[in-house]
Amino acid sequence: MSVTWRQVAAWRTRKHSLDVRRPAGDALDVVSELCGLHAQLMSSAGATLRARVDGLADDAVERALWTDRTLVKTWAMRGTLHLLPAAEYPLWQAGFATYRHYLKPVWLRNFHITAEELTTLMDAVGEVLEDRVLTRAELAGEVAARTSAHIGEKLRESWGAYLKPAAFRGGLVFGPGEGQFVRFTRPDTWLGVDLGVPGGAVEEIALRFLAQQGPATREDFARWWGVSPADGGRAFKALGDRIEPLDVEGETYWARAEDVADLRAAKSVKTVRLLPAFDQYVIAATRHAPQLLDGGTPDRVYRPQGWLSPVLVVNGLMAGVWSQERKGGKLTVTVEPFRSLSVTTRKAVLREVDRMADSVEVHWAD
Repeated sequence: MSVTWRQVAAWRTRKHSLDVRRPAGDALDVVSELCGLHAQLMSSAGATLRARVDGLADDAVERALWTDRTLVKTWAMRGTLHLLPAAEYPLWQAGFATYRHYLKPVWLRNFHITAEELTTLMDAVGEVLEDRVLTRAELAGEVAARTSAHIGEKLRESWGAYLKPAAFRGGLVFGPGEGQFVRFTRPDTWLGVDLGVPGGAVEEIALRFLAQQGPATREDFARWWGVSPADGGRAFKALGDRIEPLDVEGETYWARAEDVADLRAAKSVKTVRLLPAFDQYVIAATRHAPQLLDGGTPDRVYRPQGWLSPVLVVNGLMAGVWSQERKGGKLTVTVEPFRSLSVTTRKAVLREVDRMADSVEVHWAD
């Protein structure tokens, strides 16, 4: 039995909470279901949540990060910044601890550091940050004092390159900023969690991926997780009968066994959303974007240097892109649909725009 891409789009729309917005009290559940919020742009992280949650306070994300500590900001899958539920951090960190790319000779050569020096750096970062929150300059200075000026200087270079391995090892997450300066801290002392490594972390993460990004191939998972296709294949193989093959318009994909019946029964969904740049729904479609576009071409959404455009989603399909610009106290939103929109859809877009600010001007770039 085959399913169509329209059914996949409808199923994913519901799994991403893009059909009906959830109450504010469900915000952390939504973050968990999305496998975190992409936070290369912090504004996009909040907007991703607001596309799915009603009544979220303006400072909800910041408060969850720095006051309540129910969210944590760190380098995550593909080495990109994400916000993750703090209660689930041990699982995710156990998964990140399996990354090995930064120990390969080519990586070490490119970043002019030896494996021994990198290990020393990572160990020192964890020691320095215990029960402390430090700027990068402060961290570099203290690491230099414990190791050498050469190793400390590495932390002042190449934003993130040497900090990411420490984060993957569980030695570093982001702390509250100090003015314009980013600060870091140690996750176990900041969150009060035990970083004992749970077995099968990557397999559990693969199941979570399929729960909202499926059906998918091993290559889809490998790209999302940031590993080789062979590693993605091993993760899928380890899932055994927890996943099943599924024919999607003549091609084989994989889905959680518990989701197959719902995918086959998926009915069309009626919804309109303005999703921000780097929204998880758009990331899910990277390798099969043509099947989930309503007009347009993938390069309108998936831009050079890994940039993902803000997207207009209509009934689960990517139907256009949009942008916003604020001048003074006025927000201007420009919507570029890939094809002509119905009057009903345009009214739904205007309702979505009205959620952004009190004073908004809309331009249609048909």
